[in-house]
Amino acid sequence: MSRKKAKYSLSNWDLVSVNPSYKVWNWKDLFSFWAVNIQSVIAFSLIASLYIVYNLNTFVVFFGTLIGSLLVYFFANLIGKPSQKYGIPFAVLLRTSLGHKGAQYFGFLRCLVGIFMFGIQTYFLSKSFTYLIRISLFSIDSSILENNIFLVFILGLNIIDWASIIIAILFQSFLFSIGINFNKKIINYSAIIVYSGILFFFFVILLNDVKITSKAFVEIFNYKNLIDKNNIWPVITIAGTVFAYFSIILVNFGDFSRYVKNEKELKRGNLSLILNLIVFSFFSVFIVIGSDVFLNLKFLDLNSILTSPNDIIGKFDNLTITIIALLFIIVASISTNLVSNFIPSQYSLINFIPSKLNLKSSSFIIGLLGFVVSIFWLSLISQIGILSFVDTFAAFFGPLFGVIIADYYLIKNKELSNNDIYSVDGEGLYFYSGGWHIKGVYSLFIGFIFSSSTIWNVNLMFLQTYSWIIGASVGFAMHYLLSEK
Repeated sequence: MSRKKAKYSLSNWDLVSVNPSYKVWNWKDLFSFWAVNIQSVIAFSLIASLYIVYNLNTFVVFFGTLIGSLLVYFFANLIGKPSQKYGIPFAVLLRTSLGHKGAQYFGFLRCLVGIFMFGIQTYFLSKSFTYLIRISLFSIDSSILENNIFLVFILGLNIIDWASIIIAILFQSFLFSIGINFNKKIINYSAIIVYSGILFFFFVILLNDVKITSKAFVEIFNYKNLIDKNNIWPVITIAGTVFAYFSIILVNFGDFSRYVKNEKELKRGNLSLILNLIVFSFFSVFIVIGSDVFLNLKFLDLNSILTSPNDIIGKFDNLTITIIALLFIIVASISTNLVSNFIPSQYSLINFIPSKLNLKSSSFIIGLLGFVVSIFWLSLISQIGILSFVDTFAAFFGPLFGVIIADYYLIKNKELSNNDIYSVDGEGLYFYSGGWHIKGVYSLFIGFIFSSSTIWNVNLMFLQTYSWIIGASVGFAMHYLLSEK
């Protein structure tokens, strides 16, 4: 190996700075990006549940959602700018504040969390495929499902469940490995398709009985006690919940902002997050409330109102509507999995072994590990409380964000050296101490102590919603103070 090649061994075609001519994303593309982040079954259920928890107080939820989305907008602009300017993904940007070895290992945590969530999301995605397979089999011959072969369970999954998981894994792994330009098309088309599906389902419910459903919609816009000091804490809590939903994707937003044309398009595109969230929020509650009316429950018991799209669909005695709705859910689940879990895992995994991995090989690894998580989710993983450990890993993301922001904006004054980013030369700007920036690592762990304490300390669990912000703030402050000495 030549000295030049060895010097820049951290370089990789998938990690290298994006050529300005390839920065083609505009605000419309970011609109779609934020849309698919929001258009998930989890987000739908979360937002709808907030309305139920707060007794259909629409305006409390609205203002809480608005504040939460403004926070996401602010932080997305901060973390998105350096990657947009220099064309580098999150894992590579991390080298400038933690050193290349620090970036490899701590960036790998994002990969682990992403793969785990990819596997879980794939399991729930596979349930939609399962429904479609069962519907197809029923339409052929309902007795076929009574065959013993379908009743044989392995790891709590029957043969149809296994087939659905395999289909979901292979389909996603193939689609996502083609390349960023194709992924961009997936994101854009998915946003349009899912919004069309939401509108379709909304009108199905509305037109079932326009008079009664419209009356129910009017009732939930309760202006009473709009200005009330008792609403302050609920608004703050909702804002924290909304922000927490986006907190994981925030740290690696640079994986996508690196393709944006300029800073103006970045800010305009991120602003669309607020519009997306508000529109999606209203449609979520309208569909949930309308479904309750459709099912003739009419708010008799708020605890009985269905908030999961899958549960709502299951109550509709209409095969055509069920199939169409399932197809929309599949599109939404795939696109959300792509931007929230798969792509972030790809870049972080490639950065871990840049000389060996690329988009296709990393896709294979992520798909394989995601498959393992999916098949063991029902029988093992969901039973052992492993989500607490995943949350613990995720507690690093806030401090990582804070360290990056302090390092880029305050310490390096928004100026980076692209050559040194990819260099292992001991004289490089970001080599630090054998590839580790000790001050950055210290700051990261101090921030982690504060953020993780909200997960494991019973007395501090009421702050868990804000663990990301707490960790980011502490990591930011510590990195700046330590670097000034």
